[in-house]
Formats: sequence, C-alpha cells, structure tokens
Amino acid sequence: MEYTEPSPWKKTILAAMTSYIDAGSIVAGAAGLSLWQSYLGMDGYQMGALAALSSNAGSAAVGALIGGRICDKYGRKFVYTYDLLIYIIGMLFIVFGVNYPMLLTGYIIVGLGVGADIVASWTLIAEEAPAENRAKHCGSAQFAWALGPAVVLLISAWINQFGIIGNKIVFAHLIVVAAWVWYQRLKMPESKDWRAAKEAEEKLIADGKVEKVSYKTLLSGINLRTVLFLCGVYSVWNLCASTWGFFMPYIYEHVGHLSNSMSQIMSVGSFVISFIETYFIFMQLGDKVSRRTLYMIIGGIYVIGWGVWVLPPTMLSMWMLIMFTVFAGINNGSGQQAFYQLWCSELFPTKYRATAQGLTFFITRIAAAIWGFSVPIIMQTLGFRYAAMLMVAFAFISWIIGTIGAPNTSGKTLKDIEIERYGHLVK
Repeated sequence: MEYTEPSPWKKTILAAMTSYIDAGSIVAGAAGLSLWQSYLGMDGYQMGALAALSSNAGSAAVGALIGGRICDKYGRKFVYTYDLLIYIIGMLFIVFGVNYPMLLTGYIIVGLGVGADIVASWTLIAEEAPAENRAKHCGSAQFAWALGPAVVLLISAWINQFGIIGNKIVFAHLIVVAAWVWYQRLKMPESKDWRAAKEAEEKLIADGKVEKVSYKTLLSGINLRTVLFLCGVYSVWNLCASTWGFFMPYIYEHVGHLSNSMSQIMSVGSFVISFIETYFIFMQLGDKVSRRTLYMIIGGIYVIGWGVWVLPPTMLSMWMLIMFTVFAGINNGSGQQAFYQLWCSELFPTKYRATAQGLTFFITRIAAAIWGFSVPIIMQTLGFRYAAMLMVAFAFISWIIGTIGAPNTSGKTLKDIEIERYGHLVK
C-alpha cells in the first residue's frame, strides 16, 4: 500500500489533541475535587500537593524539561510516539485509585506524559504550518485546549451525581481519546524542519565545527531576553489560569455559593466561549491584524475579569460571576497561552526550539506548582479575596509585558525570523 503524506491540517489536529487531553485531565480533577476530598478525606495540604504535582503544574514541568531536550535530540516523532503511553498508565492509576497515594501517583505520571507531549506537539504544529497561517494552525491547539474541558465539564455536570464513580468515568474517557490519538500518530512523519536541522548538525559534527546546545546557550544573549519575555507573558499569567483551570468549580461552590452542578455549568460556559472565541478571533485574525493590538485587548479584559473576586463575598452577584466567566473564557481562547505557544515556536531556532519551549514551560508549571500548593492554604487561612488580589496583579503584569514586547512575526517563515533575530541560520 502506497504511503500518503498527511496534510498539514491532519498533522496539526493530531498534534493539537494533546491540548484536549492535557486540559481535560486538569479539569476532570477540578470537576471532581470536592468528590475526591469527601471520598478520601483530603485536607488543604493534600489538595495543595495534588494541585502542585499534577499535570497542571509540577509533573508536567518536569515532563516538558525532559521531553524538550529529547525532542531536539531524537526528534518530535520519537517523543509523541511514546509519551501518550505514559499518560494512559497514569490515568489507569486514577481510574482504579482507592487511596490518596494512588491518586497522587496517577496525577504525577499523567503530568510527565502531558509535559513531554505538549512540547513535541506545539513545536511540530509551528514547524509544519504555512507561514501565512501559522497563528491559525497554532490556534487549533488552543481550540482543543478549550474543547477538552468543555466536554469534561459537560459530562461532569450530569455524571457527578453518581459520586466518585462518575468522576472516574470522566477520566476513563480520556484514556480512550489518548489511545486513539496514539494509534493515529504512529503513521505521522517526522518534522521536516527537524530532519533538515539534524542533517546539517551531523555534517558539522563530522567536520568538528558544531557547538553542542546547553541551557547556558538559552540563558545568555538574545535567548535569555526571549526566555524572560516569554516567562513574563506566560508564566505570570498562568498563575491565574492554573487556578482557574483546577480550582474554579471549587471556588464557584465555596466562594460564589453555587451548587456543584451550577458550578460545572458555569465552567462549561467559560470553556465553550473559549473555543468559539479561539476559532473566530485568534485563528481568523491572528495572521491578519496587529498581534500587539489583539493581545492588548484580550489581556486587558482578563485583568478586569479577575477584579470581580477582589470584592467582598457579600457583594458578589450572579451577573458578576457571569461576567468573569465570559471574560475568562475570551482570554483563555486568545490570550497569553495562545500567544506564548506561537511566539515560543517562532522566536527560537529549530536546533533548540523544543528545548527552549521545554525550559519556559518548566518554569511556568513549577511556578504554578508553588502557587497551586499555596491557594488552598490561603483560602483556608486568609480567604480567597487575598489570593484574588494577587491574581489581578499577575494578570496586569503579564498584560503589560506582552503588550510592550510583542514581536512582529506575522507572515514570516521560521527561517526568515531566525535570520532577522540572529543575523544568520543557527547551526
């Protein structure tokens, strides 16, 4: 049977499905957090550890750091051929978990697989996308990132009434999706950009003229400035987003005083807005209008949205919760993560693109791990308003950095961007 090269969009979709199972795993835990707390009798410290070491934070950070280096050394295909098998093993620990150690172990293993896969997949999407439609292709991962939670929360709003078994069924559906994606990826080719870069590197090695990539390379000169910029945009913003992704159903219930089902519906609504807005705003306009302007508008409304939670709980009304839900959904569709994914792939050369993304993703999720561990403790000791004040500050800082530093890369090939930034192709 003759082999047919997959179309760019088929490659993009199969790579983007990582975002579905990543965000799906985070929100499946969030949707059932109250159920697991009741089932296992978890205290605030145990809940904090679960958030800190899950695919929302610590374990994904480690997976990204390791996966990014492997991705540049052995290829994008090598990573995404095996990492979903790790993800599935972790999910089985959660689905069949009967105690806290099993649940925590499952979350850690899932996070390792997710972290490695995200770096490989996001890098592959950018390298295979046409220059004139790179934002559109990269936006598909953000679309899947919103679709996964929407599906998970929609199912959870109904099935959580059956207790912990219902939440386990939600996790089980992610195993099925991951297995299907893994099978489809077996037919995927290696990234053309990586193959070309690897061949050039091997020739230089044979001639004794190549310099090995190290983290020192990424933490000096223009690379360091880029790492700081991306962390300012993404890592700082993600302190808010990780709270929204993992704790929002819990916060809707315990701070907004909504029922479990209503909190799930509000969260579903936010993610539905997110994937609709991703398609109609970021994917349609990201290659056509000023990215700086787009970032400024989307980031600005996020600051306003989080401001709702700074108000005293007695002042919170339903329309305010709906406003936050809408604003958060818009930002999470076309906000800092979408721009980070795009810029991180554009601003580093092929030789260490995945390593750089792994490093910045590691920093982001480690920061989220520390913050995720702190949030339940802050809520228990000081109240959620104090955490909300910090999140308004995080959203504002990220908004300012991205608006000032947004690069002009629209429509340019990755090679053109590389030459423009480094003065030559990096070998």
